[in-house]
Amino acid sequence: MITRLLVANRGEIARRVFATCRALGVETVAVHSDADAGAPFVAEADHAVRLPGNTPAETYLRIDLILDAARRTGADGVHPGYGFLAENAEFAAAVTDAGLTWVGPPAKAIAAMGDKVAAKALLAEAGVPMLPTWTDADEITDFPVLVKASAGGGGRGMRIVRDAAGLAEAVASARREAAAAFGDGTVFVERYVERGRHVEVQIFGDTHGTVVALGVRECSIQRRHQKIVEEAPGVLPAQVRERLHEAAVAAGRAVDYVGAGTVEFLLAPDGEIYFLEMNTRLQVEHPVTELVTLAALDLVRLQLLVAEGEPLPEHLHDRVSVRGYAIEVRLCAEDPAQGYRPAAGVLHRFAIPGVEREFENLSRAGLRLDSGVVDGSEVSVHYDSMLAKVIAWAPTRAEAARALAGALAGAELHGVATNRDLLVRVLRSREFGAVEIDTGFLDRHGEVFAPLLPADQLPLVALAAALATAAARRAAAPVLAGLPSGWRNVPAFPQVTRYAGPDGEIEVRYRLDRSGGLAEWSTSLGAGCTARTDGAAPADGPTPVVSLVQAAPDRVVLDVDGVRRAYRVHRVSPEVFVDGPDGAASLAELPRFPEPTAELAAGSLVAPLPGAVTRVHVEVGQRVAAGDLLLTLEAMKLEHPVLAPADGVVAELPVAAGGQVDTGAVLAVVNPE
Repeated sequence: MITRLLVANRGEIARRVFATCRALGVETVAVHSDADAGAPFVAEADHAVRLPGNTPAETYLRIDLILDAARRTGADGVHPGYGFLAENAEFAAAVTDAGLTWVGPPAKAIAAMGDKVAAKALLAEAGVPMLPTWTDADEITDFPVLVKASAGGGGRGMRIVRDAAGLAEAVASARREAAAAFGDGTVFVERYVERGRHVEVQIFGDTHGTVVALGVRECSIQRRHQKIVEEAPGVLPAQVRERLHEAAVAAGRAVDYVGAGTVEFLLAPDGEIYFLEMNTRLQVEHPVTELVTLAALDLVRLQLLVAEGEPLPEHLHDRVSVRGYAIEVRLCAEDPAQGYRPAAGVLHRFAIPGVEREFENLSRAGLRLDSGVVDGSEVSVHYDSMLAKVIAWAPTRAEAARALAGALAGAELHGVATNRDLLVRVLRSREFGAVEIDTGFLDRHGEVFAPLLPADQLPLVALAAALATAAARRAAAPVLAGLPSGWRNVPAFPQVTRYAGPDGEIEVRYRLDRSGGLAEWSTSLGAGCTARTDGAAPADGPTPVVSLVQAAPDRVVLDVDGVRRAYRVHRVSPEVFVDGPDGAASLAELPRFPEPTAELAAGSLVAPLPGAVTRVHVEVGQRVAAGDLLLTLEAMKLEHPVLAPADGVVAELPVAAGGQVDTGAVLAVVNPE
């Protein structure tokens, strides 16, 4: 029996495993890099061990260091979480050889499924349906195809290719990304099915020869081939569900599977199913399966019991009954409108309203949060961009989607850009509600990338920010704090506050009367801003009549044309975060008298965050067109293209392949024509 468990992972999955361990009375051990020393999962563990290493990500890949940590802390079991070493057969064998209990499938099963090319051949013999597959790109004549990494998962190393001209570069790029993410650059190619749905089956096996299917999940809403919305039990015909269960169990039995695993399939528009891959670990999206099972399963608890040699409970041997519907979203630190560019920095506030439980099943309709972060967490460039999983359970799919969208829309997410607005728009879209979804959903629906905050509401948000800032300054004034903000004997001149907004500079002018009411106000947009409104008025409408109801440092209430609107304001100087009834915005107050800074050369392209330059595709003096690929930057385990902003000539290339760059570093200079 496991008494002290080491989790060889970090963040949200470590906290998830620790939650079950606390319920079972199992002590916990965390291992961490220097970058994670202050992370919540480290603080929650009973014991924690620092892992030294050259880079923060590398530390979690050192098998010798992890086994030494287990020895030093007296751990008698190891849980790999997901990612890092979770699907590493060498690690599983090393844990077992060290006399520790391995909470996962046997090393032999991991190895069999770890090589996806060999896995497809093995499972084809077991009768699992397959797509046409190639390992030699020269043999491909029929397009479109999908290039995939043979090792690992999570969408890394995947590229869609629609014609022969783009195949070579797609293969080369996929190999680089796979090598960086998994240490193995082997790729293969398979037929790409248009309008296919990504569905998967949660399986579980024990050491007594039992393999069961615990239901189907729908995972078709994806960005860059990585899931961001998952749901269970999935809206599928009964016969398709039955075929998926049978194929998944056959796959598990073919490798004598033990523990939690997921068999992923592509559902074609004609109803045919095709094997994609088998993940020999607990999946990110396992909470939706837990929430819909009538038995209220805790899959981590099942993992521990099976690892200790216990048989699966009898009630799981038959078809598992489900209750209601669960939908999960992956809340990530990234900007979808900028090619999903990852974001790093301090998460000043992380608050999602209505959360009933964290890491546990719900007793009734509500929200569950599985998070790796809290207020003040540092979002690092060294790891995946996922901050948390937010999950809603309700009696129906529509209710779950509505509750989840409402909670996300009302969340306070301050400090780093997130994909929250995208997730809300997807959940509220007509197509999602009608289950008109497939893996190309985001490619076809550009409207979901628009921010929740309407363009004509930004002036009101900026006004609320200015009034809250003024209230905070008055509250902190050492003398005459009771005077209205900006009070003068001759009140002829308005107060002026300038912000850097989402689309450029915005200036707020306002004047308060002697009673503290709003006497006048206006906004204007700076030269660096894409014009969204003229003054305080919508572009095609009259100026709203606005009066001030309340102005406090953290809350402003305005009466806009007879309708009260409340804005929550959070200041972390110079940033001001405003959450209103229509959406949120982050503004940065600009100094009245800015310090002089060196100007960048016209046409300069700068690094949005720290990273490594993996390839430089152009030379100084080369003519480029708008959208041409200049160089590739790797950050947060993904490659990010740097494109020419306009037609022109490459004037400078101050970086070289293999070099590290910091935020704001000039990557290239393109002189526009």
